[in-house]
Amino acid sequence: MNHSSLSAFGSAAHGSRISPPLHSPEHASLIDGARQRSRSFGLREIDEPDFSPLANNMIQLALEENRLLYQHATPVMETLYHQIANTHSMVLLTARSGMVLHSLGDADFLEKASQVALRPGSDWSEQSKGTNAIGTALALEVPLVVHGDQHFLQANNFLTCSCTPIFDPHGKMVGALDVTGDQRNYHQHTMALVRMSAQMIENHMFADVFPNELLVRFHSRPEFLGTLVEGIAAFSPDGRFLTANRSAQFQLGLSQNALGAHTFSSLFGCAVSQLLDRMRHAGGRPISLCLHNGVTVCCLSEFNPRRPTVLAPAASEALPREPAAALPAASKLAGARESLSSLRYLDTGDPQVAAVIQKLTLVRGRDIPIMILGETGSGKDLLAQAIHNDSPRAHKPFVSVNCASIPETLIESELFGYEEGAFTGAKRKGSIGKIQMAHGGTLFLDEIGDMPKHLQARLLRVLQERKVSPLGADREVEVDVSVVCATHRNLKDMIAKNEFREDLYYRLNGLVVRLPALRERQDLEVVIRKILASVSQSAVPIGISGEVMQLFQHFPWPGNFRQLFNLLRTAVVMAHGCEAITLQHLPDDFLEEVRSIGMPALTPEQAARAPLMPLLPLCSEAALAPASAKLDQLSLDAITQALRSHGGNVSAAAKALGVSRNTIYRKKSQLPDDLWN
Repeated sequence: MNHSSLSAFGSAAHGSRISPPLHSPEHASLIDGARQRSRSFGLREIDEPDFSPLANNMIQLALEENRLLYQHATPVMETLYHQIANTHSMVLLTARSGMVLHSLGDADFLEKASQVALRPGSDWSEQSKGTNAIGTALALEVPLVVHGDQHFLQANNFLTCSCTPIFDPHGKMVGALDVTGDQRNYHQHTMALVRMSAQMIENHMFADVFPNELLVRFHSRPEFLGTLVEGIAAFSPDGRFLTANRSAQFQLGLSQNALGAHTFSSLFGCAVSQLLDRMRHAGGRPISLCLHNGVTVCCLSEFNPRRPTVLAPAASEALPREPAAALPAASKLAGARESLSSLRYLDTGDPQVAAVIQKLTLVRGRDIPIMILGETGSGKDLLAQAIHNDSPRAHKPFVSVNCASIPETLIESELFGYEEGAFTGAKRKGSIGKIQMAHGGTLFLDEIGDMPKHLQARLLRVLQERKVSPLGADREVEVDVSVVCATHRNLKDMIAKNEFREDLYYRLNGLVVRLPALRERQDLEVVIRKILASVSQSAVPIGISGEVMQLFQHFPWPGNFRQLFNLLRTAVVMAHGCEAITLQHLPDDFLEEVRSIGMPALTPEQAARAPLMPLLPLCSEAALAPASAKLDQLSLDAITQALRSHGGNVSAAAKALGVSRNTIYRKKSQLPDDLWN
């Protein structure tokens, strides 16, 4: 493929964000072109890469320059990291130059990562590292996987990287999102997760980029409003088209260039004034509009026209400073988001959740400390992010600290930061802590009940005095943070046992809310459909059969949302090519759990054949047939291939197949002997 062909492929891929399959001819052509460019930069495969990061002040400058990207990417990165945790991987955010802005990683991979500089300030452009997923994806503006020895530098051959560029609402590439891990643990579905996460980031940028324009959010099904697949289109106050996300382009049936010739009225069949009038009378509920192609969609809109002083900057400069100061950027941003409340989108019909959201709405913007109670996996982190997004601090950082996941020896330096030489192994020039990183924004202390007792006093002092003293420093730094904390533990019982400070407890519980467990909620069906919309790779999300929905509604969900999300994500993959998820697409460890608690939802025939189904890569007539010799052979072939790919590691093979280890062990006698040597 010549250079012009590569450019054509890149343009096509940019429009549809297609990632060429690994080892396909298209993928090989992209890698070959990248290797040629690497040599033209004067690099050699045997070169030792330069892993020295930029100085801290340069990193801070880059973060400021990429504030919009960083602000909207970090919460999505947290979610993505939870999805791939314990897979020897890292999640990276980079600027369009290839410089790493932020990274999250498994503890067991961090040591290796430090050897290849997967940390903020590192340069992963092609000019610096040759062929690699970040640099090459940014160079071609296409999603790309670079696996093992496809990396140009031999020093990076132990990695597998899945990267996709991120584009702002104007279609300009602003950075990239990447998952990097040990090449032995490569999973073909990682790229799909990265692409969906990048699309989520892009959607979140719209409100910031167009705070004063008309934003229209639409989908043919109302439950998909507020999800990854909703269409978003921006118009000027007089109805002129400005831009649209990929889902909007798909639903409208027009490319970005073709949409440029349209107006709101030509696309949605009514004037802007009519839309606003209907929205006022709808009381925040979606309204129906008919698109130019005859498709009826449900719409929500938000419109906050500029104030006169903003429309006339030359005149505003002559005004006294006091009126201008009365309208800070945070207030304008909060106003722009008021009609698109993150809290509102968490309200999916459960009375308990609705009551929680009502309480939180009443204290919005008051900087009252909020404590969220609830079982592990009940969505406390999502609620904390929504609280921040709806606050006047939304344009500032949201910094999350999981007090249970950070080793006790590190949590003090993570929270408060440290000076150069504060302890053995400290970074040169020290490091700012999470509290300082949250300055001006929101500090989310997840699992606060697991914070070591000796650090609780330090945290209390910071919250009272609004000052933090880094380890090894003889100075204090002023900080301004709004605090949200969460726990699944009974803090009052811990206070009685002298395990948690009573004074800190009363400093944190300005407003206490409790999230119900998933089994206690009345909106399970709506939640399931929203999750399916978020994990589906197609424009029309997959459906779910009645028998599966009935099973879900009676299941106790001990793992709450985390269990449901992972289950649906696996089922969507297993049901590839089908219209709906059926019992045959559910992982067998889940079905075993169903049987273990005595649920009668599965008939003996269904229970006997369901565990075999997830081993089939596609949904076909064979997949829907009763268990047979042909089906069993397909299962054995899939297990054999997975075990060979993972060097006989049963746990890794089971994870790749989406089954339990017991499924593989039950078939041990039918598998080749050399797999067990």
